[in-house]
Amino acid sequence: MTRETILTNARIVLENEVVAGSVLLRDGLIAAIDSGRSATGEDMEGDYVIPGLVELHTDHLEQHYAPRPGVLWDSIAALQAHDAQVAGSGITTVFDCLRLGSDEDGGFKKGEMRAIADALETAAAQDRLRASHLIHLRCEVSAADVLEHFEDFREDPHVRLASLMDHAPGQRQFQTLDQYTLYYKKKRGLSDDDFEQFIARRLRDSARYSAPHRRAIVEACTERGIALASHDDATLEHVGESKAFGVRLAEFPTSMEAAQASHEAGMAVLMGAPNVVRGKSHSGNISAKALADAGVLDVLSSDYVPFSLIHAPFVLADGESGMSLPQAIRLVSATPARAVGLDDRGRIAEGLRADVVQVRRASGVPVVRSVWREGRRVA
Repeated sequence: MTRETILTNARIVLENEVVAGSVLLRDGLIAAIDSGRSATGEDMEGDYVIPGLVELHTDHLEQHYAPRPGVLWDSIAALQAHDAQVAGSGITTVFDCLRLGSDEDGGFKKGEMRAIADALETAAAQDRLRASHLIHLRCEVSAADVLEHFEDFREDPHVRLASLMDHAPGQRQFQTLDQYTLYYKKKRGLSDDDFEQFIARRLRDSARYSAPHRRAIVEACTERGIALASHDDATLEHVGESKAFGVRLAEFPTSMEAAQASHEAGMAVLMGAPNVVRGKSHSGNISAKALADAGVLDVLSSDYVPFSLIHAPFVLADGESGMSLPQAIRLVSATPARAVGLDDRGRIAEGLRADVVQVRRASGVPVVRSVWREGRRVA
């Protein structure tokens, strides 16, 4: 039986323009895009219809799974809560970040991330989820146990992206001890002696493990066709290493120099949508708006606030970077999809997945009114 929906009286955001018209969704795919108003169908009341958002890096699932120190929530319930917020933000494809390797925050026990991944597969099989969920492995290469944790995912087909991280002081995200002290010593309430020991241990682990672990994970992902992301590249040396490893996504470069070099090397430069909404980085690094103004911002990620992914493109389109709304929407749809090889989604075009979102926005914060994933209304 044919399943068909017509969305009419819409401002349709295509990859390079906004057109007034109708979109026909049939059997999970976009079947037609027509100018003018259809005599039948669901009236979008002049709202925007945009592609379903593609989220490559969100830590938000952790907030539901471990909502308080020492509290672990039922994994299926945590997934459903996370999924509802994601879908309600217009995100139809989400890469859930699972943390591998014990880092500054203590990390999770071996097998814990695998158990969450198993719950994700179960929830999807039972049709509990609104969005399409894939896995992004956040690999703390400076951690002694990261390869042991990685083994739990070596054959998992849901893993489509892995990022290479080193959060030791003086590396990548935290290039100065002042930044590191603010982020960890003060927030964690460590004494001077405890903080000194903490720094010494992290530096020792980074020097011992980062290089061999980075190479081992790159080799495993390359063999399986898993897209690779760098994380917090700060220097031209970092970017050169990422390019040599075949990295396709440069996550959160911390300097203009690194962002420009990554962009020129053909890597998609990813920054946080909260950075755009707030106008600055939460850790004191370069702003996403500065990269947008320089023409080297390619992808946005909600990171820790799901709704920021629909909010940020409108902020950019309203700004002084000269970015049009279709260009801004590409940052959260077509470009992230292409960066990880998902060529069946991310655009409103005939033959692609019917992942679309109805958004009302005259000014200020946009309102997500309806969401369809593969032609099925999910929010």
